[in-house]
Amino acid sequence: MGSFNTSFGEGFILLGFSDWPQLEPILFVFISIFYSITLFGNTAIITLSLLEPQLHMPMYFFLCHLSFLDLCYTTSTVPQLLINLHGPDRTITYGGCVVQLFSSLALGSTEGVLLVVMAFDHYAAVCHPLHYTAIMHPHLCQTLAIASWVGGFMNSLIQAGLMMAMPLCGLRLLNHFFCEMPVLLKLACEDTEGIEAKMFVARAIILVVPVALTLGSYVYIVQVVLRVRSMAGRRKAFETCGSHLLVVSLFYGSAMYTYLQPKHSYSDSEGKFVAPFYTIITPMLNPIIYTLRNKAVKGAVRKVLRRGRY
Repeated sequence: MGSFNTSFGEGFILLGFSDWPQLEPILFVFISIFYSITLFGNTAIITLSLLEPQLHMPMYFFLCHLSFLDLCYTTSTVPQLLINLHGPDRTITYGGCVVQLFSSLALGSTEGVLLVVMAFDHYAAVCHPLHYTAIMHPHLCQTLAIASWVGGFMNSLIQAGLMMAMPLCGLRLLNHFFCEMPVLLKLACEDTEGIEAKMFVARAIILVVPVALTLGSYVYIVQVVLRVRSMAGRRKAFETCGSHLLVVSLFYGSAMYTYLQPKHSYSDSEGKFVAPFYTIITPMLNPIIYTLRNKAVKGAVRKVLRRGRY
């Protein structure tokens, strides 16, 4: 028995999907493809947003932040997962585990807050179109983006700090593909109800409050859109907002399943199959969902390609 930072000095063994050996080669191929799409898609959005003046708007400013977040978020877990799937060595050092815990929590929390900011941007665009540029002025956009990052990292600092203060014991096996909070909590060897209650409140705030704010903004958006007489106007508004709602549902649905369960009812085997939805699949889908039917982005792509030819 000892504290988090001494008893597991040798590090941990990430079991990952080793209990499904026949799945590992298939997962390696698919996750490699997903990761490549994530890197390419999100890098393309950042590049386009910086190069094209027509994309210098609040929506693309936040989308640029979301893309950068997704690049960092997937990179905090996927390379380690690919190493574990490909080779026999499944160990992760104590330091590596702490960094992975802190970074994945910080980036995931930041994404949760940023998705609310994007919902507010959509609300301003749809419900107050005449005052949109006045409401979403550059200073406010920068403040909201910084607040998202600060809020996410503060949440991670609190939770990772509480986790590292917990005494852990038992085997150093983690039945997961990365150092995630619910799995580490299962190694706690003392009655930690007080600490767990504080951590649960922090998780609930960073998950439930943003979902409530996002859904609230969409109630107003739907009310306004339904009053629009033009079918083309309605369709455009629903397409823009629908893509964001799809991302929110994928991200928050899987994250709430993982993080709002009590420790005793959390299933490691289920958790490691749910986690890819918010760590791999959502970051891959974000650039596709947001840009597939977006005329401004398509126009920017055509401009860049034309420049490349000449």
